[in-house]
Amino acid sequence: MKHLRFLDHFVHQIHANLFEIQQSGQMLAPARVYASEEMFNSLLEETEPLKQVINVAHLPGIQKYSLAMPDIHWGYGFPIGGVAATDWSTGVISPGGVGYDINCGVRLASTGLNQTDIQNKLAKLVQELFKAIPTGIGSSHAIRKLNKTELKSALTQGVSWFINQGFGKPEDIGFTEDKGHLSWADPSVISDRALERGQDQMGTLGSGNHFLEIDVVDTIYDPIAAEAMGMYEKQIMVLIHTGSRGFGYQVCEDSLKIMSKAAQKYKLPLPDRQLASAPIQSPEGQNYLAAMAAAANFAWSNRQVIMHLASRVMKRVLSLSDSDLDFNLIYDVSHNIAKKEKHLINGKPTDLCVHRKGATRAFPPASSDIPDKYQSIGQPVLIPGDMGRYSFVCTGTQKAMDETFGSACHGAGRILSRNQAKRAAHNRDLFKEMSQKGVVVQARGKGTMAEEMPEAYKDVANVVNIMHHSGICNKVVRLKPLGVIKG
Repeated sequence: MKHLRFLDHFVHQIHANLFEIQQSGQMLAPARVYASEEMFNSLLEETEPLKQVINVAHLPGIQKYSLAMPDIHWGYGFPIGGVAATDWSTGVISPGGVGYDINCGVRLASTGLNQTDIQNKLAKLVQELFKAIPTGIGSSHAIRKLNKTELKSALTQGVSWFINQGFGKPEDIGFTEDKGHLSWADPSVISDRALERGQDQMGTLGSGNHFLEIDVVDTIYDPIAAEAMGMYEKQIMVLIHTGSRGFGYQVCEDSLKIMSKAAQKYKLPLPDRQLASAPIQSPEGQNYLAAMAAAANFAWSNRQVIMHLASRVMKRVLSLSDSDLDFNLIYDVSHNIAKKEKHLINGKPTDLCVHRKGATRAFPPASSDIPDKYQSIGQPVLIPGDMGRYSFVCTGTQKAMDETFGSACHGAGRILSRNQAKRAAHNRDLFKEMSQKGVVVQARGKGTMAEEMPEAYKDVANVVNIMHHSGICNKVVRLKPLGVIKG
């Protein structure tokens, strides 16, 4: 096992894909990073993401260790790919451990179609999806504008409110993380500005790395788990990646102003002001939890509405009935959230606040928090890649519960900033390049395509393999993109 140094810290390589920055100075816990040797050496040179993992280890009440997944890259406060759990009674909650796009996440739906069923109409299908599902910064009007009373009901009830309005099936609720509803949401703590931003953004993708993909199952690694999920080779799938839009951004923005003052009020010894926090049990902590929960309910609802809009477009373009399309939700997972969960600390079940910032819940078989259908295989873990390569469906494991508070990676992870990607894409026709790869893309413009070019990301297969070989999640299937809409 290798011993390295990072700044003033000793680093111990625990196994091939796990490194521990040992506790020193004012750190309250060690910092662990899941990465290959090549990835970790790159992080040693880049420095900022590792500094953030160390900074998180200073949070009051942190338990066991600060964690980073192999898709780690720089973020606000926490690194993206960061996980930390604080004691529910004595610890703090930090908006930087959730992020601006609260409950950004991924939803996967299956169809009864094969690749040959859509190939001749793929371009038309992508075009019509792009028309029906607004994309880009400030996108709105996918459905009618909600009045504030309706929006507050939706923020309180989550996915079930929209299903009652005809957007999807009651069964969808059981296949959404936390059934698409955090019960402690309280719209009364939300600013008028946030409510205004949320009224007409339901059912919209937004910008950046958010997308809707038409994918095909091209590789099966675990036939038993794939069968349990209802997945088979050459099957057409729909993958949706988006979050709480401008509503969640405003909730975070508002909360950070309050938390910055709270960190001073409670004299919290934080190494970075971006880690602005408050004790969980303080009024500021409880209000943030209530506001964050409302934004989480918004995001689950947003993906629910987009899924319904997609099914409607597919039926129309492909001239299919409901039974022909056979459109079913496999699962919906959150990537940016903080929740009360019970985990073993020194062998004792303990209530914790688990922050996942660019990380996916990965609960094991027999967990009471996952659907009956998946009790024998574990929670589906959805890990999207870039638009030119592939995405993965995995399952959670007991080892994840033991080592990572039931968490896994959430995607490929950027290796080029958006500006670097734009420079690298100069004078390239990325639409044509994607077409040559067999992927039909509709996007707002060349800027989005440049920022989201495949080379801007790590190869998600390498990221997933680190999790798989570490026993944190098990590979089930690989999905290949055929059609993509982006903001």
